[in-house]
Amino acid sequence: MATARSFWKGHLRLALVTIPIRLVSATASEDKVALHQVDRKSKQRIRYQKVAGESGRVVPQSDIVQGYELDDGNYVLFEPEELDKLKLTTRHTVELTEFVEACSIDPLYFDNPYFVLPDGDVAEEGYRIIRDALRATKKYGVGQLTIRGRENLIAMKPCGDGLMLETLRYESEIRDADEIFSGIGTSKLRPELIDMAKQLIEDRASKFEPGDFKNHYAEALRNLVKEKVAGGLSTEVAGGDEPSKGTVIDFMEALRRSTGKSNAKPDKARTKTAASRQKREPVKRAAPKAQKRKSRAR
Repeated sequence: MATARSFWKGHLRLALVTIPIRLVSATASEDKVALHQVDRKSKQRIRYQKVAGESGRVVPQSDIVQGYELDDGNYVLFEPEELDKLKLTTRHTVELTEFVEACSIDPLYFDNPYFVLPDGDVAEEGYRIIRDALRATKKYGVGQLTIRGRENLIAMKPCGDGLMLETLRYESEIRDADEIFSGIGTSKLRPELIDMAKQLIEDRASKFEPGDFKNHYAEALRNLVKEKVAGGLSTEVAGGDEPSKGTVIDFMEALRRSTGKSNAKPDKARTKTAASRQKREPVKRAAPKAQKRKSRAR
């Protein structure tokens, strides 16, 4: 089994079954390019000091404690030992208290993923049993887990040959979608537009391959760093074509072009209207110019 740095160690409990487990972060940050704030003159990195309110006094780490702010601006202070005495079973144990259908959790609730590994050879059998049972029933195990002082709602599911735990947002953290989208119109749309949009989606339907997508900004930023190190002065970042400054007037025509139907017959009424405008406009514009020339000649 590949070794990986543990993010958390504890136990997984299912009824009377308890097995030791450890969590490993399921995400990596290799593709991120870290930028720091630097003093332009001295080329030194900007550092922040912990200061006390308006006094500006630098406070040593030993004098910093946690505090809860009251309505009057005062604080209730807590020593580290007091917080450690809070007996939360979820600090050291993930208990799967209920099981739900895999599709019943809205993706909006999912937050951070972690791989779950058995902690020791003795734990592997129970680990594999829970994994296979979840896979067979197509269920997610739901429970709670305390990470970094915060009790998280979690969901556990099979993932490849192992298990994955994902922290979930609480209901109070999700904004009401109906309220956010309440200003969007409800008038009936033209069926032909929807049909062409559906065709466009079907024509471009494919299996999702994450490896096909690259972080172009990170790549361009790395290249810029290389140029700077090599003594280059250019700060231009290669990108795609400039966006068109024109505006698409006819949404129907835009969809036709996207679906390869730009040669379709145009709307007769619109064609007649456009043709009549082309005939009238030159006459109206030319007449005043001709009259001005005649008056000047006289």
